Amino acid sequence: MSVELRVGLSSCGVASGGEAVRDALLREAGVDVAVKSVGCNGMCHCEPIVQVLKDGRRVAMYGNVTAESAREIVRRHVRGNGWMRAPRRGSAVELFEVSPVEQQRIVLENCGEIDPGRIEEYEARNGYEALRACLELAPDAVIEMITASGLRGRGGAGFPTGRKWAMARKQPGAVKYVICNGDEGDPGAFMDRLVLEADPHRVLEGLAIAAYAIGAAEGIFYIRAEYPLAVRNVREAIRQAEERGVLGALKLVVREGAGAFVCGEETALIRSLEGERGMPRLRPPYPVERGLRGAPTLINNVETLACVPWIMRHGASAFSSLGTESSKGTKVFALAGKIRRGGLIEVPMGITIRAIVEEIGGGIQGAHRFKAVQMGGPSGGCIPERLADTPVDYEEIPKTGAIMGSGGLVVLDERDCMVDMARFFLQFTQAESCGKCTFCRIGTKRMLEILERICEGNAHPDDLKKLEELVDYVSRGSLCGLGQTAPNPVATTLRYFRDEYEAHIREKRCPAGRCPALIRYLVNDKCTGCTLCAQVCPVGAIMFEPYEKHVIDDRLCTRCDECRKVCPEDAVEVVSPC
Repeated sequence: MSVELRVGLSSCGVASGGEAVRDALLREAGVDVAVKSVGCNGMCHCEPIVQVLKDGRRVAMYGNVTAESAREIVRRHVRGNGWMRAPRRGSAVELFEVSPVEQQRIVLENCGEIDPGRIEEYEARNGYEALRACLELAPDAVIEMITASGLRGRGGAGFPTGRKWAMARKQPGAVKYVICNGDEGDPGAFMDRLVLEADPHRVLEGLAIAAYAIGAAEGIFYIRAEYPLAVRNVREAIRQAEERGVLGALKLVVREGAGAFVCGEETALIRSLEGERGMPRLRPPYPVERGLRGAPTLINNVETLACVPWIMRHGASAFSSLGTESSKGTKVFALAGKIRRGGLIEVPMGITIRAIVEEIGGGIQGAHRFKAVQMGGPSGGCIPERLADTPVDYEEIPKTGAIMGSGGLVVLDERDCMVDMARFFLQFTQAESCGKCTFCRIGTKRMLEILERICEGNAHPDDLKKLEELVDYVSRGSLCGLGQTAPNPVATTLRYFRDEYEAHIREKRCPAGRCPALIRYLVNDKCTGCTLCAQVCPVGAIMFEPYEKHVIDDRLCTRCDECRKVCPEDAVEVVSPC
């Protein structure tokens, strides 16, 4: 019987100690057992993960594995002891299929299954079959199949992919470019990073098919420099594919972005590639008409390109049978925030927000209440729990005031202040504004100043009216998508959580107990004098007095919340200073 041990070594696995787990498996297993490094399978919340396969069939999967528990896994499944002793420092948790909602893995079908550094493993799972089949078809036939599938751009705008390819195809000129936009910059989003790390050949094949369809001889992967493992894996995938000759005359290179959020916008990305400051320009002309170096340029994001090989292998109808009437196929989401099972999921379009949060994500951490989701990143909006039965597609989500975005989904509970949440995202977009247009550069600054006053309890009575006016001016007057959507978090929180804004302004109170200027920390009579709060206080605001009721010095307290987190008796309360 052959035994294979797989350990996830994407960024989340490495950050959680996956390399030490792999080394422990190699030392303990010996030469008769295959220990394979794979990408993340999406279950980031319990990395490092070890899968046990016997004769090609998975018999067990463990999460939160340490080097010590890795040795116990080998003893149980390889040595045949049939038992697993709990190690002294944390034990691995055996994982099962915990979600009652069926995920449909198209983009993620190879993630966690193959070694991303070995083209042989990608080819063993039908890799590059789609590209070879496409080369036997006319380019227009390839575009027709993508059009018939109903695939829409997964970068956020949802523009029909087949139509975009057709526009690029019909442009005159001998020189055309294809670009993979891997400049993922939304807070809480990590879809592109994981796919590029775990299955780079998949995206490469999609880009090569796109190049053939539009008649391009050169392609570029634009990946942010903060993704070093993704950059390394894609470069290695290109090298291997060139050695195998699967790319033909297509020339591919990787270019690293400097981390500017605005470079996720197509025209700003092109300027960055040309060596200029990443700033958007007016459209038309669109990049498919005049893009990189003045030539027609097709730009698709990572997830869009990763869908293409599957569509070409299985047919357009197989993809279009999934999802809704106007939003076909699946969507990858990065679950983050106050969720039990954070990570990456892939679900058919049309699933509800509630099903994602409560069934796939396992609900809210601890005994807390589901309050809202921030969807679409800083360009998106906050959708309250009462609208959680909204289907996830390109038509229904915008009705809430949010957008689908690239797939970031941050889950919030009653401890999250919606005013502070709007301030956080606006702070991000204001800092990332390229400054080219006045509405974005100055308008977001004025909005942020108002939000900061509200969070500090210094707001003026007419600040909400000014905020609403600025939301309108900035969204209508900004040049590119960054400025046009920057007010969305403010607009949606004003729409659904206006009472929290009014409590901050009129009562000088933060209902969620989040804004430091509007709260105090007090110790109630439940205190047993265990001193844990005093031990973790970073500024000495709590005196070390064993077996005495503790007191918090409000003058020194920084509202870091550490005392409340460690108190075993729930003796630390957050109260309004009023």
